[in-house]
Amino acid sequence: MFLDLALKYDSEARRCDLVLGDDFDLAIDETPIPAILMSVGLDRRAASDDPLPEGRSQFLAPASYSERRGCAGDALDPYGDMTGTRAWLLDRAKQTETTRQLCEFWLRESLAWVETETGQPPEIEVVWLRAGLLGYRVQVQDESVMLSRRVEA
Repeated sequence: MFLDLALKYDSEARRCDLVLGDDFDLAIDETPIPAILMSVGLDRRAASDDPLPEGRSQFLAPASYSERRGCAGDALDPYGDMTGTRAWLLDRAKQTETTRQLCEFWLRESLAWVETETGQPPEIEVVWLRAGLLGYRVQVQDESVMLSRRVEA
């Protein structure tokens, strides 16, 4: 069973916001949607061997935490679990099959918790919607989220 704070996704602004109920308290969502949005919407810290997108360099700020991004809450996780996806590493990627496969791999990585929680793996579909636009659909149980990411054509 899922029990999270309700999130509303604004496709124009490409961001989420908390939902308030009629009594102005934070609304609760019993679907997997908020957990999916957090998993695919937050940036997971890049591994030490992940090449950073062009324009970012470990030489510019070698001691900087921000170069490899990551969810600040991960520092508080006692088990070392990481939140989010490394799909941000595709920021300057080209429209290739390798890019599509990397996106799918990183989405699967970010949604690994689904099988533990539900007993079934998530359904993930990643396709090129048009030149320069990678679309993906994630389904957990009977709920699905569809998002897209721009890449260089």
